[in-house]
Amino acid sequence: MFEISKKLLRVVGQTNARYKMFEKGDKILLGLSGGKDSITLAHLLKHFSSVTPEKFEFRAVTITYGIGEELAFLHEHCLQNGIDHEFIDTKIYEIGKEKVRENSTFCSFCSRMRRGYLYSYALEHGFNKVALGHHLDDAAESFFMNFTYNGALRTLPPRYTASNGLGVIRPLICVRERQIRDCIAKNGTRVVGCDACPARKFGKEPFARANTKELLANLEQANPKLFVSLQAAFENVHLASFFGMATEGEDEKCEE
Repeated sequence: MFEISKKLLRVVGQTNARYKMFEKGDKILLGLSGGKDSITLAHLLKHFSSVTPEKFEFRAVTITYGIGEELAFLHEHCLQNGIDHEFIDTKIYEIGKEKVRENSTFCSFCSRMRRGYLYSYALEHGFNKVALGHHLDDAAESFFMNFTYNGALRTLPPRYTASNGLGVIRPLICVRERQIRDCIAKNGTRVVGCDACPARKFGKEPFARANTKELLANLEQANPKLFVSLQAAFENVHLASFFGMATEGEDEKCEE
């Protein structure tokens, strides 16, 4: 039996209450990569689907990349734990070899392709929401990468509606990565490792995320409350203080 700590259940429960992740009658499709984040989320969805008054159903799907991944253990894990699961077989890796430009990373291409397959499956099978396993560390990394490398202030919203009408939810968005890592370790659960990542096989591993992880680790070492502050900041945006957005009288606030 997969055990989830009371603290983790509380954080996800509070996130659900705040952002209405799980609603009555929802059919939720979970993108199950087999990594620690998505496996933990699968068990959380199973838990909340059985205890919440707003009954919903979900299914987990794993998208293969066509690189000979050995994922039978993942399907067996789902069967043993009563999690509805199936595979979506693709040739993302082969397509990527033709489409990804030299000197660019495979990750952004792979992410778009995965999301496309997830959305298509969801729409074809009557799901109204797609659940992704991003956590608070992912949101922080996305924020720092965007303003460091892309010149934009942007991160990962807890919930939004895609252009095709599907709701996209991130139930783990207020959870720290270390909480998920501890959960997997305490359960002794096997996860899909980095060897199943097509970017590694492709020889185009991303440097920006690794650099950002190191930067955030150093900042948190200097300020242990960093992620508490970041989470609060994501909900406390002062648009008028940014270039091109200020109105009369805001300059004094900016100087404070």
